[in-house]
Amino acid sequence: VQEEKIFAGKVLRLQVCTMEGAEWLEEVPEDTTVEKLKERCLKHCLPGSLEDPKTMTHHKLIHATSEKVLTDTKTVLEENIQDRDVLLLIKKRAPPPLPKMTDVSAEEKRKQEQKAPDKDAILKATANLPSRNVDRTVAHHNMRDFQTELRKILVSLIEVAQKLLALNPDAVELFKKANAMLDEDEEDRVDEIALRQLTEMGFPESRAVKALRLNHMSVTQAMEWLIEHADDPAVDAPLPGQTSSEAIGEAGAASAEATAGPSSEAEGEDAKDELTEIFKKIRRKREFRPDPRAVIALMEMGFDEKEVVDALRVNNNQQNAACEWLLGDRKPSPEDLDKGIDTNSPLFQAILENPVVQLGLTNPKTLLAFEDMLENPLNSTQWMNDPETGPVMLQISRIFQTLNRT
Repeated sequence: VQEEKIFAGKVLRLQVCTMEGAEWLEEVPEDTTVEKLKERCLKHCLPGSLEDPKTMTHHKLIHATSEKVLTDTKTVLEENIQDRDVLLLIKKRAPPPLPKMTDVSAEEKRKQEQKAPDKDAILKATANLPSRNVDRTVAHHNMRDFQTELRKILVSLIEVAQKLLALNPDAVELFKKANAMLDEDEEDRVDEIALRQLTEMGFPESRAVKALRLNHMSVTQAMEWLIEHADDPAVDAPLPGQTSSEAIGEAGAASAEATAGPSSEAEGEDAKDELTEIFKKIRRKREFRPDPRAVIALMEMGFDEKEVVDALRVNNNQQNAACEWLLGDRKPSPEDLDKGIDTNSPLFQAILENPVVQLGLTNPKTLLAFEDMLENPLNSTQWMNDPETGPVMLQISRIFQTLNRT
């Protein structure tokens, strides 16, 4: 008895199929290599084809159940093929032909044709065109100039609106309602549930309030901030741009006194004083509030708190722009933001002569909108979409654009 027969491995019966629909049974020992099995399969379905050495490499065996391509150098046992498994004999797809040099050149030429022209090519192509007096710098900064000019316009229009509204016999009552509108829109409210969770953990209430405001009312992030800054000597310092609860209480008391109407017609001066107090109250409520996170980020870069707040105010709370302002020439200055427009200028006269603007200046809501946009320019979209204040802002914008083009 031959030795190889005594120690021969287990014989497996495998069903082999081709893409053309041929099926047959192959019996092979489990130590047979996949390459040998593939050779037997090709002899069965393609007799004589093995004379071409490429035939073996151009075909592959696939395990039907696992969809795995079998490796030629491994044995049937190593590929974990079981008795009565189904294998597929498939011809490999021919690789795509390499592109010809002419095709490569054509493709490169097409890409070059689609490429945008450089500055020299543009100047060469437009050399014969007549020149026009266009200040590209002015065009580039037109939007920023409008924002700067709009602040000046609002400062002057607020003064006019206050004078017009003070002539209204019901002015105090009107602004009493205006104050109520502002109270409904306060942004300093703190999530009571979140605050209670932090105070129950043992954190002081004032410190917990600060942490919640810095972390957008997230209890988890606020708690992490409180733990991280537990030993910080400035941890209890109020946030920039926010007043203490005592100051708010005093402002509220002043508001209550200011909104009490005059007792008689003879107290006209008292009514004016009351209106002045109400205007101050409105201004206090609408004062600029810098983004606390931006303040902290910029102060960590080494800038002083006051100059950081000034930078954020000039740049509408945009941290990157504020950083550029701090590192640059710092123009416009914060003082420039509080200057009004020249009341004798054609622009301001055209605005005041507009009927829509004239009517809007007698509406307390318009004054509130002006105050809000003055200190929070990002809120301008809200007022532009308001049915009462939107038409006024649209007319101001149109007049500015018209005169700016002439």
